[in-house]
Amino acid sequence: MQFIYFPSPSAQITLSGDSHKYLFKVRRAKKDDVVKVRNLKDDYLYIYEIQNITKKEALLTLKEKILSPNRPKNAFHLAWCVIDPKNIEKTLPMLNEIGVEKISFVYCEYSQKNFKLNFERMEKILINSCQQCGRSSLMKMEVIESSQKFFEKHQNFYALDFDGEEIKNPDPNAIYFVGPEGGFSENERKYFEKKLRLKGFILRSETAVCACAGKILL
Repeated sequence: MQFIYFPSPSAQITLSGDSHKYLFKVRRAKKDDVVKVRNLKDDYLYIYEIQNITKKEALLTLKEKILSPNRPKNAFHLAWCVIDPKNIEKTLPMLNEIGVEKISFVYCEYSQKNFKLNFERMEKILINSCQQCGRSSLMKMEVIESSQKFFEKHQNFYALDFDGEEIKNPDPNAIYFVGPEGGFSENERKYFEKKLRLKGFILRSETAVCACAGKILL
């Protein structure tokens, strides 16, 4: 891990649970060792010193804090039609590491409406990903109830579709709209003014979002 996540850094903090287990069972940290902490909000890197260790908790004292932003360089916004939450959760760390700034999860016409996203669980996944890759800010996430509401909110976007143009000069600050497993409906395609496509075979939805983000951001 590049740092330990702690939501409210202060002059002294107490670590327990998974953070305690990682520091003292995995990293074998000892008293007086230095620990890096972030809250994933203010871009500061908080430097703590371990003061006391018990079997379940550790007391840390703040030594200094350093403004050290490590955020995505572009405001890449991905609109992703809702698929099986298990597949979304497996894909989130990859999108986080690639540098996606925001995801709008859209219930499209071919999305299964019984799929419900657990944002608390997804945030924990993103926190763990940030700790591993060093990102200093959490990815933004939202749900849009229908593709129609997405079209009303965002008129300027690129749709990834089979008959689109090959991505050649991508705009890393634009919105890219990726469909569900069954693709977009004909009714949804009526709203597409700018269409793009990826090379290769027909991709699964989760493969398409990673390929799109990777091609544009990396």
